[in-house]
Amino acid sequence: MPDDHLNEEDVFHPRIDWALWRKVLVFARPYRFWLLALGTLGALCAGCDVLLPIITRQLIDLIRTQGTNAPVLKFGFAYVGIIAILATCIMIFIVVAGRITTGVSYDIRTATFAKLQELPFSFYDKKAVGWLMARMTSDTSNLSRIMGWALLDLVWGTFILSSIAVVMFIYSWKLALIVLLIVPPLLWICRFFQVRLLLTSRALRKANSHTTAGFNEGIVGVRTSKSLVREEQNLVEFSDLTSTMYKHAVSNALYSALFLPLVLAVCSIGVGLAMWRGGVGVLAGGISLGTLIMFLQYAAFIQNPVQELANMLTMIQGAQASAERIVGLLDTDPQIKDSPEVLARIDAHRKNGAPNIAVDGLPDHIETIEFRDVTFSYNENQEVLRKFNLTVKAGQSIALVGPTGGGKTTIVGLLCRFYEPTSGSILINGTDYRQRSLRWLQSKLGIVLQQPHLFSGTVRDNIRYGKLSATDDEIVEAAKRVNAHEFITALTDGYNSQVGEGGGRLSTGQKQLIALARAILANPQIFIMDEATSSVDTQTERSIQSAVERMLEARISFVIAHRLSTIRSADRILVIEGGQIVESGPHRDLIRRRGPYYDLYTHQFAQEREEQVLDLAASATQ
Repeated sequence: MPDDHLNEEDVFHPRIDWALWRKVLVFARPYRFWLLALGTLGALCAGCDVLLPIITRQLIDLIRTQGTNAPVLKFGFAYVGIIAILATCIMIFIVVAGRITTGVSYDIRTATFAKLQELPFSFYDKKAVGWLMARMTSDTSNLSRIMGWALLDLVWGTFILSSIAVVMFIYSWKLALIVLLIVPPLLWICRFFQVRLLLTSRALRKANSHTTAGFNEGIVGVRTSKSLVREEQNLVEFSDLTSTMYKHAVSNALYSALFLPLVLAVCSIGVGLAMWRGGVGVLAGGISLGTLIMFLQYAAFIQNPVQELANMLTMIQGAQASAERIVGLLDTDPQIKDSPEVLARIDAHRKNGAPNIAVDGLPDHIETIEFRDVTFSYNENQEVLRKFNLTVKAGQSIALVGPTGGGKTTIVGLLCRFYEPTSGSILINGTDYRQRSLRWLQSKLGIVLQQPHLFSGTVRDNIRYGKLSATDDEIVEAAKRVNAHEFITALTDGYNSQVGEGGGRLSTGQKQLIALARAILANPQIFIMDEATSSVDTQTERSIQSAVERMLEARISFVIAHRLSTIRSADRILVIEGGQIVESGPHRDLIRRRGPYYDLYTHQFAQEREEQVLDLAASATQ
C-alpha cells in the first residue's frame, strides 16, 4: 500500500512572502502594456458596477418628485449603455487576461527548460522526472494564472470597494459606516473558509490518489495477495485509506455547506441595518428613498468584491509553493560550467578564429587524455574513485570491466564532464579540461548506452540528430557502416518509418544500431559504449561488435562491457574494483596472468557457452 508521506504539492504557506513574488513578477515585465490594459478594464468594470445603483437612485427620486413626467427612457438608455460597456469590458479583459496568462506560461516554461539544459547530471540524480514535469506543468500554470486573474481581482475588488465607500460617504456618512461594518467580518469569514476549503480539497485529493493507488495494487497484485493469504490485511489497509478519504470529504463538504450561508447571513445583517437606519432617515426626511435603495444595493453587492479579494489572497498563498519551486529551479547555479577565462577565450576566438583551433582557442584535435590522481564521490560518505590515474592516446581503445559499483560508469561520466573530480584533474592535451569549453568537449563525444534513447519521429530524424546538417546520403552511409541499413530498408517506410515514443516500435538491437549510426554520424573523437550489448541477442551483438570495431579506428574509445567477449580486441583492459585499477593490459597478457580478469573471463565465457547451447537447443525444437 502507498506510504502516507507529505507530498510537496500539498504544502501550504500561512504567510505570503512578497519578496518571493517580486522575483516571480519579473516574468510579467514584458506584458506591462497588457497588465495596464487589464487594470484599466478592471477599473472600468468596477466603475460601471458602482454607477448602476446611482442611476437607480436618481430615477427613483425623479419619479417621486416628477411622477409620470420623469425621463424614464433617458435613464433606461443610460442603464443599457452602462451594461453594454460592462459587457464589452468583460469580453476584452477575458482576452487580455488570457493573453497574459498564455504569455507568462510560455516564458516560464521556456526559462525553466533552458535552465534544465544547463544543469549537470548531478542535479538529475537528485530530482525525479515527475518532479521536473510538475514544475513545467502544474506550477507554471499556477503562476501564470496568478499573473492574469489575480491582478484583475485586485484592481476590480479594491476599486469597487473604495468607490462604493466614497459614494456612500458622500450621500450619508452615518449610513455608510453602518453598511461598511460588515466588511471586516465578511473578509475574515471569506479568508477563513477559503483557506480551509483549499486545505481540505488538497487533503481529499491526496487521499483519493492513495486510495486509487491502493485499489490498483489490490487488483494487479491479487495473485500475490492470495498466494500469501493477505486478503484480510489488505482489506484493513484499504479500509484505513477509504476512512481517511471519507473524513476529508466530510470536512470539505461541511466547510462548503457553512460558507455561503454565513456570507449571506452577514450580508443580510448589513442590508437589515441599512434598511432600518435608512428607513428611519427617509421617514425623518434626512435621506431620499432613492438613496436608501442605492445603499441597500451596495450592501447586498459588497460581498462580491470582498470574496474576490479574499480569493485572490488565498490563490497567492496556494501558489506560493509553486513560486518557491520555480524560483528555486531558476536560481540553481550549474555546478559545471565554463569559467570566465574560457568564456573570454571563446569571445576572442569568435573574432579571430583559426583552422584546427577549437572554439576555446586551444587545439581542436584530442591527442591525449589523462586522469591524474582523480578522486570522486557522489556525497561525503560515498567515495567512488580514489587517486585514479590513466593516460590514453589518440587511437587507443580502453575496456573497463569489473564488479557492479566498482566505478566504471563514474570514470566515463567524469570523462564526459557530466561530473567533475572531487580532487585531482583530468587533462586533455595536457590542459585541465575545466579550462576547456564544456560544449566543445561534449561535441567531441559519441555515446551509446545500454538502453539507447530514441526520440519520437522517423528513423532518419533520429540518425540525423547526431549531425543536424547531414544529408540523406550521409545518413544512409552511417547506417551502412553500423550494419543498420538492411533492417531499416526492410521497414514499411524505410528511413521514414516512425520509431514511436522512445523507439517503442523497434527491438532493443535495432535501437542500438540506430544509436550507433547516430553516434558515427557525429564523427566523434571520443567514443563511449556503456554496456551497449548486454541486453541484445548473440546475433545482434556480433553485428554491433563488427560495427564498433570499424568505428573505433583512429578514435579514443572507452567500452564498458557486460559480455567480456566484446572487448577482447581492446588495446588495454582495465579491471576496476573499489574505484581503483587492480589489473591492466591487453586480453592475452591478462589471461596469462590468471588474475582477476582471468577469473571474470573464464566465468563469463562458461556462462556464454551455456547460453549458446540453450539457444541452439531451443532453435532445434522449434
